[in-house]
Amino acid sequence: MANSPQAKKRARQNERRFAVNKARRSRIRTYLRRVEEAIASGDQAAAQAALRAAQPEIMRGVTKGVLHKNTAARKISRLSARVKALSA
Repeated sequence: MANSPQAKKRARQNERRFAVNKARRSRIRTYLRRVEEAIASGDQAAAQAALRAAQPEIMRGVTKGVLHKNTAARKISRLSARVKALSA
């Protein structure tokens, strides 16, 4: 348990950051799920639109420190490849 005033303040700050980051991660996962569902339905137009909506959200996660840059790039790359494969 935190005893010093500084440690108590840090604990409060950590709780707030945790809540914000958790909400951000959840939001990103929602966008990813929408793309996955569109791909599963086989609708390329819907999948393309969902991917276009998800990309900025994923990259925002990078700038806010929720995701690593390479992780985001990998997710976007793999999703776009799957969306592109729907047309073939």
